[in-house]
Amino acid sequence: MLNKDHKSSHILNASSNLLGICFVVLTSLKVLNIAQKSLIDEFTTAAIILFMASCILSFLSIRGNIKNESRLENIADFFFLAGISLLFITTLLFSFNVIY
Repeated sequence: MLNKDHKSSHILNASSNLLGICFVVLTSLKVLNIAQKSLIDEFTTAAIILFMASCILSFLSIRGNIKNESRLENIADFFFLAGISLLFITTLLFSFNVIY
């Protein structure tokens, strides 16, 4: 049974959704042949790695034993926060024409 401090299912849901969005962005850049002219694909790839790590760790936290649950959940939370921060920074840099 989930207690109110259990965040893994929320982390898994949010990070998998953002992972899908990153895949759409990366695919769009490749299809439009913009990837060679832009740094956005590198930042998006880094975000994909962070969100995938968050997905895996939060899933293991849900499926794992009780002993490691909290530790895996905290690491998944860190990767999720790093991924969302990277997307935010990428969006700001793109908005202010720092990266193309």
